[in-house]
Amino acid sequence: MQDYYLINYGLIILGSLIAFLAQIFISVSYSRYKKKYNAAKLKGVDVARYILDKHGLKNVQVVEVSGELTDHYDPTAKVVRLSSDIYHGDTVAGMAVAAHECGHAIQDNVGYLMMRIRSKLVPIVNFSSYAGYIAILLGFLFGLTNVVWIGIYFELAILLFQIVTLPVEIDASRRALKELKEYDKVKTSEYHGCKVMLVAAASTYVASVATTLLQILRLVLIVGGRRRD
Repeated sequence: MQDYYLINYGLIILGSLIAFLAQIFISVSYSRYKKKYNAAKLKGVDVARYILDKHGLKNVQVVEVSGELTDHYDPTAKVVRLSSDIYHGDTVAGMAVAAHECGHAIQDNVGYLMMRIRSKLVPIVNFSSYAGYIAILLGFLFGLTNVVWIGIYFELAILLFQIVTLPVEIDASRRALKELKEYDKVKTSEYHGCKVMLVAAASTYVASVATTLLQILRLVLIVGGRRRD
């Protein structure tokens, strides 16, 4: 029984540590490179427009949205949405984020398989997020083991979505770095800064997969422990 509790709390600590370290990595990297201005004074919108036009995506708009790190590509509206700091900022961070979102636009244009799969999974994972939480809560509250297992299955759907998301994000960053490396207005030192930023961003997705996997494992151990009792 003592070993059971050690494993259980060990998984909680490990999951929290992984998430914390990934968040620190992205926060420190973003804070550093949003203060470093690029020599060509390229704003995020300039970088985005250059990459999109280079790939013949003149139909894809680049618009400003409120908030911080709210940047994303909307495949339905064909719009790259950049937060105000990224849209107007002529920083290394701005170049990296804008290029990454354009990477998603390129994926959409070429019909990147993993992106298409992820889009199909969105409605499922949105439902699973709520249903899984409710099932696990009610299952533990009323001692209904079978209901907890239903919640775990919903958690597995979330894990699948995160696993599919990982190559989508890594590939978008790979495409972004390729574009920045070939862009003659981007200096080598700025390119390396963008690379650090995008690696830091990718680490958060790796952390999400790891923490969800650990959470599922912990739930399985708890349910298994209750059955033995």
